[in-house]
Amino acid sequence: PGFVGADIANVCNEGALVTAREKLDAVGLDHLEKAMDRVIGGIEKKSRVLSDFEKKVVAYHEAGHAITGWFLKYADPLMKISIIPRGSAALGYAQYLPKETAISTATQLFDRICVLLGGRVSELITFGHLSTGASDDLQKVTQIAYSKVSQLSMYPGGGHLSFPLPGQQGAQIQKPYSDDVAELFDEEVKSIVDSAFKRTKALLEEKAEEVQRVAEHLLKYEVITRDDFIKIVGPRPFEDEAGTHPDDHTV
Repeated sequence: PGFVGADIANVCNEGALVTAREKLDAVGLDHLEKAMDRVIGGIEKKSRVLSDFEKKVVAYHEAGHAITGWFLKYADPLMKISIIPRGSAALGYAQYLPKETAISTATQLFDRICVLLGGRVSELITFGHLSTGASDDLQKVTQIAYSKVSQLSMYPGGGHLSFPLPGQQGAQIQKPYSDDVAELFDEEVKSIVDSAFKRTKALLEEKAEEVQRVAEHLLKYEVITRDDFIKIVGPRPFEDEAGTHPDDHTV
């Protein structure tokens, strides 16, 4: 989902390697699934041993992401969740099916921020404290929120100006706006993220039982597929194929 040609080629090559390691003659779907896990999440780190508490934190973190996305209409549909450590840093990951759209609306971006905050919020609700597990999520939240404000003017009274984010191509060493505008950007970004946090917290508190069921399944089996998720939580309350934008009701 969302792969370009090179990604598909990597999956096929990796699937062939998995098949060869198992000394089989043909590549099967299970081999391709293992290959996708490796391409998306990185190499499985069997040597990385987590304590029972750490596993529980990761399970509730990933469950928070998944439940948030499941019940927000404009979030990408869930495909799979795993709490198997992979790559250099990933302790777990959720795989989604991105909708093939050429543009994103403010509503879609807001839902995306909520899903990214879902893991952190779930940890806070369940354990009463935060961890370092959300560092990558927070970087993405910050990037999307500042992009909404400074690049896309998606806030009340924003006008119709666009300023590249620091470090991006086209960004100037000397910022092309005043300190007052920079302060306004910071305030608007904080307002967006605070609103997303409150919305996500209210949703996960309402769906606390579903979060617990998903987390317990992850702790027992380490992986949840879309079919498993539907059995645990129930069908998604809206069609994945319909309404890719807030004003689009077509299939």
